[in-house]
Amino acid sequence: MRKVRIHVAGRVQGVGFRYMTKMVADQLQIGGSVKNESDGSVTILATGEEQAMASFIQKVKHSPSPAGRVTQFELTEENELPDYSSFQVVYEY
Repeated sequence: MRKVRIHVAGRVQGVGFRYMTKMVADQLQIGGSVKNESDGSVTILATGEEQAMASFIQKVKHSPSPAGRVTQFELTEENELPDYSSFQVVYEY
């Protein structure tokens, strides 16, 4: 099980980025959450099997939303994250 925190910036708010990230996560059986940050970036917490996570990371890097564009990508291994059973869009900052 791989557990990561992903922080992305670019055109990632107001373009369906969170919802498309959730769709990709659900397809790949990735658990966790995605939320907008007040500075215009997006933070993703994700847990999943290694192969699924590798695919998820690549899709996030290239923006799961056709209208989005990721210009900054930072990934941190976060072994302390819980084992999420589903993936959720978080609405508050």
